[in-house]
Amino acid sequence: MIDSIHYTFCPGCGASSLRSVLEVKDFSVTGQLFSLLECSECELRFTQDVPSATAMGPYYQFEQYISHTNTNKGLVNKLYQGVRKFTTWQKRKLIEKTSGCKAGHLLDVGCGTGAFAATMQRAGWTVTALEPDAGARKIAMEQFGVQAVDSTQLYQLPEAHYDVITLWHVLEHMHHLQDVIVQLRKLLKPNGQIFIAVPNYTSFDAVTFGEHWAAYDVPRHLYHFTPRSMRALLSTHQLLLTETFPMWFDSFYVSLLSTSYRSGRTAYAHALLIGLASNLKALADKEKCSSIIYCCRQWPH
Repeated sequence: MIDSIHYTFCPGCGASSLRSVLEVKDFSVTGQLFSLLECSECELRFTQDVPSATAMGPYYQFEQYISHTNTNKGLVNKLYQGVRKFTTWQKRKLIEKTSGCKAGHLLDVGCGTGAFAATMQRAGWTVTALEPDAGARKIAMEQFGVQAVDSTQLYQLPEAHYDVITLWHVLEHMHHLQDVIVQLRKLLKPNGQIFIAVPNYTSFDAVTFGEHWAAYDVPRHLYHFTPRSMRALLSTHQLLLTETFPMWFDSFYVSLLSTSYRSGRTAYAHALLIGLASNLKALADKEKCSSIIYCCRQWPH
């Protein structure tokens, strides 16, 4: 029997007022159903009876898991790779503008195959790249010259050392959520900034696709955030959310996968319309975007 985690309280805020909201299928590997619970206090949703950290490995072993394989097979993955080249440049510009730094020490947690870390290295940053998957670390070195180390090294890094810490669609994968945030705060320089990108289940595409929304990605996604739940989590650790930034491309990529999950085939035109509608709604309220980048810093003394 797989070792699993059964929550009796919210892993974000600790509240015990929980309700079951969805049954979501693991469309990528097992076909297994997982329950999503929602905290009545902070809105965080989380996957119940999720495999433990030591039991999670097999759930990542599929060729299409793009952050680990760099695959170009299939139109959706080719589109993803093309967009990624542009978005890594965007992320660099965002970091430089928001932090006011053109170079410094950067920690990229969950670097995948290293595309973003390589972009920052070429721009003159000193990058520490962490990645749990050995195959992805190998690709990072061979294709991008990024010397990534195992993510277990997170707790051995020097404190108050990093100007910028980035987690691009990573936090939702990390067990021991509270411990991770505590450690990130320790690693940050007093005036440093953390950038956290995660999906947003209050977006139009999420509501439209429901249990077929690809960004639930159970059981690999342990937590499912909203702006409210992210603020609550950060505030608990004396981190101040200073800005949010929309990730406009995510609604299209997620909608493409979601149509496939719902009907068994990718409905390109329909996915394009849903992605576009989601972004149009987010123009009026960017915190309704399919995915959001949260920028935070330590509370001022």
